Amino acid sequence: MPANDLEEHVRALLRAIDPQPEREGLARTPERVARALAFFTKGHDEDPRQVINGALFRDEEYSEMIVLKDIDFYSLCEHHILPFFGKAHVAYLPNRRIVGISKLARLVEVYARRLQVQERMTSQIATTIAEQLEPLGVGVVLEAEHLCMRMRGVEKQNSVVMTSAMLGVFREHQTTREEFMTLIGRR
Repeated sequence: MPANDLEEHVRALLRAIDPQPEREGLARTPERVARALAFFTKGHDEDPRQVINGALFRDEEYSEMIVLKDIDFYSLCEHHILPFFGKAHVAYLPNRRIVGISKLARLVEVYARRLQVQERMTSQIATTIAEQLEPLGVGVVLEAEHLCMRMRGVEKQNSVVMTSAMLGVFREHQTTREEFMTLIGRR
């Protein structure tokens, strides 16, 4: 949606919820909100496959688990357009191909910067890694706090949602899954 259209919608929203929508403090709010929403959802315009493209290293002999943990992420819940945020933990067991480790963090960012649900985001990250790297297995765990649960509805403070996606040997072999969970401190 063009920025001007979004700004007009924000102006209409302000008129609907604020008794003084024309006051000084709200004068530039539509422009700021439009810019913020464009940033928060920029992942819709990014191809996650392009994140990894070019950073694959083939014929590598490394055959142990590779784990990147505690990747901060921020996303917007598609049900309420309220933030959810937390940490992502990503692991894979290579099959003669490794990826530049920063690409894993970047992949989390692409999926987080969309209107999202945590469950789908978890699966999308795991599936993209599996498709692009063709590893023996992939494990992804997301831990997040959801403001839609804290600020409204059930108003449960300090609740954390954990989701996981286990593919290949992470799903098939309990010892592999347990090693991953131990490495991320979630045994």
